[in-house]
Amino acid sequence: MKNFVGSLALAAILTATFTGCGDDAKPSDEVVFHCEQDGVRAPQWTCMPDSSVEGAITDLGSAPYSKLGAGFTRREALANARSSLAQQVESLVKDKVETFTRSTGVGTREVADKVSTQVSKQTAKVSLKGSKQINFWQHPQTKTMFVLVGINENAMNEEVKNNVKSSYKNDEALWQQFQAKNALESLDKEFPTD
Repeated sequence: MKNFVGSLALAAILTATFTGCGDDAKPSDEVVFHCEQDGVRAPQWTCMPDSSVEGAITDLGSAPYSKLGAGFTRREALANARSSLAQQVESLVKDKVETFTRSTGVGTREVADKVSTQVSKQTAKVSLKGSKQINFWQHPQTKTMFVLVGINENAMNEEVKNNVKSSYKNDEALWQQFQAKNALESLDKEFPTD
């Protein structure tokens, strides 16, 4: 009888332990992130600019409020955002073009680097002309301005494709290799457009 009562007590303790913990400790799949700038809650895009606009490549610029006024501060924030955007576009294009040239087997490493650098710079220049301000926020206490600038990803990819084709056309032997069917398909894969 003592063994039966002991087993029953042990079963009750184990049941209480497992069911008791279940209600209090529910694991959360979602982590709530609140963006803050200088201790003030700010729009999410001021902390994570690249996740804010679908179909666009974006970057953030900010500038402390200037004695020269809001217009000057805003232009400075826009300039900072466009500078960051240009670096991002150049890096993105360079990676994609190098991947493309490796996958098609066109040229030597030197040619890939030359084409990649040339296309990156051309695309960054053109893309920045097409960039626009997407969002704006000003810190309520410090008056620091935050500006989100973006470019359309499809337009950028189209520009890259045109620049890649143009770069290869400058060398007749490379152009013949580039025109191979798999090269054009690979180009479309690396730089998708609608």
